[in-house]
Amino acid sequence: MPKIIHYRNKCIGCNSCVEHAPSFWQISEADGKSDLQGASEKKGVFQKTISLIEVDDNQKAAEDCPVKIIKVIS
Repeated sequence: MPKIIHYRNKCIGCNSCVEHAPSFWQISEADGKSDLQGASEKKGVFQKTISLIEVDDNQKAAEDCPVKIIKVIS
């Protein structure tokens, strides 16, 4: 199964990921950074397993991220 890896501490809150995959990403009201919904966290790195049909939108989010902190691993 593919997965998303998000290095949240380096997020600048540009909202690009939310625009591409709003069912996965949300900007936190607390600090303005993006949250990967339903992800598990380990040492500041967030991960979420996704289905194959969810890869495309999240890959676009990863490609458009200006600080390149989103990785989609197939």
